[in-house]
Amino acid sequence: MRRADRLFQLVQLLRRRRAVTAAELARSLEVSERTVYRDVRDLSLSGVPIEGEAGVGYRLKPGFDLPPLMFTADELQALRLGAQIVRSWADEGLSNAAASALQRIESVLPDRLRKEANRQFLFAPGFMVTPEMKAWMADLRSAMRHRHKVEITYCKAGDAPSARVVEPLGLYFWGRTWTLGAWCELRAGFRTFRLDRIASLAILTATTFTRTPEDYIRHAEES
Repeated sequence: MRRADRLFQLVQLLRRRRAVTAAELARSLEVSERTVYRDVRDLSLSGVPIEGEAGVGYRLKPGFDLPPLMFTADELQALRLGAQIVRSWADEGLSNAAASALQRIESVLPDRLRKEANRQFLFAPGFMVTPEMKAWMADLRSAMRHRHKVEITYCKAGDAPSARVVEPLGLYFWGRTWTLGAWCELRAGFRTFRLDRIASLAILTATTFTRTPEDYIRHAEES
């Protein structure tokens, strides 16, 4: 790890509310305690308001923060890949938000990191995700955010369309298709629905539910 990156990580660790000992910092950064003492001293001399002392612990004074856009090359790769995945695989609203976020990040990067960010090695093609998969994502995200039930017409392969009232708990992408994890009132249990098989969807704004995505995951793990 470059020293500049280590100093940045050190400041992030010091942002915890409680004091952090040199030993804890050394373990987290995988350096010696002597290196931690030296780094803390150098940060203090450069104007970072660090409280504490050796043997007791360190923390930042309240109100101090770093500029939010200091990234390593790997962090930039991760952010760019994540934004590409959202732009390729999600609905238009999330796609536009990802593009806007990435543009904001890149507009304020220093030249060295901007050049690094523009070197493309990782890609997320979107041709596997059909428009039918994305059609209901925005409505489902809204319903999940407000914990509203939804009524769907679902066309299961080989069966006649059926009307379902479900509690939408999470959207999951499995490499080829998006699915909705939900509690189905008709089946009185957790069910998974492919988004490209939903023919219609209405948000029931007068209804709410209390189940959580963790409930669905727990059921999936136990099945």
